[in-house]
Amino acid sequence: MTYSASMTIDYSTQTTLITGASAGIGVAIARQLAARGSDLVLVARRADRLEALAAELAAEHGITATAVPFDLGIPAAGRALAAELEARGITITSLVNNAGFGTWGEFTDENPDQLEQMIALNITALVDLSLAFIAPLKQNGTGILVNVASLAAYQPSPRMAVYAATKAFVLSFTEALWYESRDSGLRVLCLSPGATSSEFFDVVGTDEASGGSSMQTPEQVATTMVRTLDRRRSVPSVASGAQNAAIAAIVKLIPRRATVVAMGRLTGRRP
Repeated sequence: MTYSASMTIDYSTQTTLITGASAGIGVAIARQLAARGSDLVLVARRADRLEALAAELAAEHGITATAVPFDLGIPAAGRALAAELEARGITITSLVNNAGFGTWGEFTDENPDQLEQMIALNITALVDLSLAFIAPLKQNGTGILVNVASLAAYQPSPRMAVYAATKAFVLSFTEALWYESRDSGLRVLCLSPGATSSEFFDVVGTDEASGGSSMQTPEQVATTMVRTLDRRRSVPSVASGAQNAAIAAIVKLIPRRATVVAMGRLTGRRP
């Protein structure tokens, strides 16, 4: 299938897999895609939340919403999930890799087990999911593949050193997939929220990681995603919100040393 810049996404023909769909940005994305007619496969560990959301969206929008409780922290998570969905007879045409978490603090104080879990979820599972589904998504050629990164992806972030590095990986990886998929009809996008009012900071354990910046709502982030995908001209990545987009653009012009020092001052007191 040859890609046309004028093509728009008919979500009513899509079955979209959304990870991290039990809270925050994942829930907001599910609501917006359901409102546009997409069937959904909702994946996270918390079965009760997934089932309640699936029932709500099915009743409100007349779509099929399937809750799939699943731990993406296991080895080969993407392949295992793809096999489970195939066994259920579910064909995925769009994918939103939203699951992830962060920590905050000096690197020397980090819990090594927690860092391993973060890398496994933020990078390993995302890559495995992308690889498990991208071939059929490109063959179908009518849907989306969205990987959720972070504004932290655009610069090193002291006190969030590993988290920011995982998101820098997601940004670079997804932009490369965008290029590789440009003629397939599959819309690939890296979505980078800034500080967002969600459970993210509950997991991090402090709101200092926001750097004192104003927060968007999950709904605003989801709106950025769908509006960007609606554009006639496909783009590989977007930072959510005008302020965040400006920051992402400006840091490209600043020397790396100055960027690191500025981020260190924003995310905590200087030692």
